[in-house]
Amino acid sequence: MQSLRVNISSSSNQLLDVPIFIKVLLVQVLVGIFLYMNCLMIFTFLKKEVFREDTRYILFAQTLFVDSALIVFTDVLLIASFYQIRIHMICCLLICVVSSILTCCTPLTLVAMCLERYVAICMPLRHADISTSRTRFLGFLIIWSISSMSTLFTFIAYLSVVRPGALFSYVMCSMEIMLREEWQANARSVMLLLFFLLMILIIIFTYIKIMIAARAASSEKKNSTNKSLRTVLLHAFQLFLCIVQFLTPYIEMPFWKLDVMVFYNVRYSNFIVFIIAPRCLSPLIYGLRDEKFFAVLSHYAMCGLTGFSQLRSVNRK
Repeated sequence: MQSLRVNISSSSNQLLDVPIFIKVLLVQVLVGIFLYMNCLMIFTFLKKEVFREDTRYILFAQTLFVDSALIVFTDVLLIASFYQIRIHMICCLLICVVSSILTCCTPLTLVAMCLERYVAICMPLRHADISTSRTRFLGFLIIWSISSMSTLFTFIAYLSVVRPGALFSYVMCSMEIMLREEWQANARSVMLLLFFLLMILIIIFTYIKIMIAARAASSEKKNSTNKSLRTVLLHAFQLFLCIVQFLTPYIEMPFWKLDVMVFYNVRYSNFIVFIIAPRCLSPLIYGLRDEKFFAVLSHYAMCGLTGFSQLRSVNRK
């Protein structure tokens, strides 16, 4: 009788594992497609010097790299969460710190892209003077420095309250592991709120300026200006999804106390909607909507069998 109960219990556990396996498999398929497209676009960027000298494409390449790395780290955490895999605390902290920096880097790069479009459309005569290698280096330094501020504050605050022995334990790793005290979570929330309010104001400013330029533009330049206007709108939508992503830990944690399975389902949905989805928009905005980049991308995607005329026109520019 006891062996029968054991068999029934093991069978029920296997049945419970089936939906989890399907969910994880679906995520791996989506992540695989996403990484393949990003790697192909990074390869396209590196192959053409004309892209490596243009600030717009350089910022686009950074989003591809940052988003790919973030997807890999968050995917590892999602799999570990679903299968209850414990990770050494130091490795967990390293993953959380890097993931947090990458998460902040994406919206800042989106803001930099909007500012680049603003300069290109509203100050075309000064665009070449402003968009230099020195300016790009300074911009990347600002982006990565600001991205690290909130994370380093959270990490230092965590080290100030954690027991030394806890650093050598094995834990269920998640981004919230560094928020042990309520004041840490509140301080992080305030920093992120100010951080995103500033970015939203910058995007609204660039949108209004480009919209004014679009109305005053001649018929020849109107198409280019309107396209830049739609690009800023898409970046604003991306930024909105990134903002919601920062709120997902506060949405998920109440479900942990209520029902573990509901918690995992909510985390799974948030991963697809607020982590994978917004990062699929960057390849769409610049990889597929940009005619020059798409011509080269299609050439390499088809192993050089198509796009010869478009490729020659890109090489001449």
